[in-house]
Amino acid sequence: MNKKRNLSMLCIPMVFFIICMGISIGSSNINILDTANILLNKMLHIPLRENINPKDISIIWTIRFPRVLLAFMVGGCLSVSGAVVQSILKNELASPYTLGVSSGASLGAGLVIVLGISIPILGVLTLPLVGFLCGLATVYLVIVFSQKVDKTMSNNTIILAGMVFSLFVNALLTTITAVFSEDIKSITMWQMGSFSMKGWSYVKVLLPFLIIGMIGVLKYTKEMDILTFGEEQAKAVGVDTPKVKKNLFIFSATLTGSAVALSGTIGFVDLIAPHIVRRIFGSKHSYVIPMSFVFGGCLMVITDLISRTIISPAELPVGAITALIGAPFFGYVYFKSKKG
Repeated sequence: MNKKRNLSMLCIPMVFFIICMGISIGSSNINILDTANILLNKMLHIPLRENINPKDISIIWTIRFPRVLLAFMVGGCLSVSGAVVQSILKNELASPYTLGVSSGASLGAGLVIVLGISIPILGVLTLPLVGFLCGLATVYLVIVFSQKVDKTMSNNTIILAGMVFSLFVNALLTTITAVFSEDIKSITMWQMGSFSMKGWSYVKVLLPFLIIGMIGVLKYTKEMDILTFGEEQAKAVGVDTPKVKKNLFIFSATLTGSAVALSGTIGFVDLIAPHIVRRIFGSKHSYVIPMSFVFGGCLMVITDLISRTIISPAELPVGAITALIGAPFFGYVYFKSKKG
């Protein structure tokens, strides 16, 4: 227990270092010590060093820090959702996208792009809001359908329902892009994921959904521990498994839907981070959930850094980088489990 606690405490300086590294490296490189000093000055009012350029302060606080912070939050949301879904479905290769949240969000984004919808008060935030609502609606339909077909909400029923709704919603999106072919590039680029040109407004929008989703998931860590022994055993000790699973899926969809709506469809982070965390910290969810958030956030910051520097000054979609890293990892996990 003390070893796990010590390891978790070491994550604090690691997170700060990775965030500073993500902010420092770019088209105009900034000394990492200057970056740390500027961040500490803004957050804790620590005095600035004399030789810091005022231009660097503006670049860090206005442009790079909100982007890196958003990447960290999105990676954390996706990873926690992955940990929850893998735990409930008892499958380390499962993903929150299995429930259809990314398909629903993509359909919502596609409708906004092709129809040119813009809510006056929200402006550029119209697309992520509509995407989030469509993603959440898809997951809700999957849950309702699963309950109607199977009152116990067995894992196979949920997976099959998620696949059916994902395929149906993807078919609708394909039809829309075929009809409005001039918007194919915009829809495709959104689906591949990016944090480019996303400032403090996006961070502020994601924050309440992150807080609600994390509090909801952390509330059920003990129930998730019990569910790992099987649903029959969980029922025997008084766990209302259908209700717990339904609530966890909703909180997971809140995290995933908000993340996808703001950044696009970014895969594999939700698979990689929980798997690494379980290897280091074990299967107890009071550690798995918060550490998945930390590791997923750090992984997203690193992949975003790669995406915007590997062919600088141009950028690659973040989803392409995570897929290049995640696909081999997925294959490794799958064939290792088959061999076992």
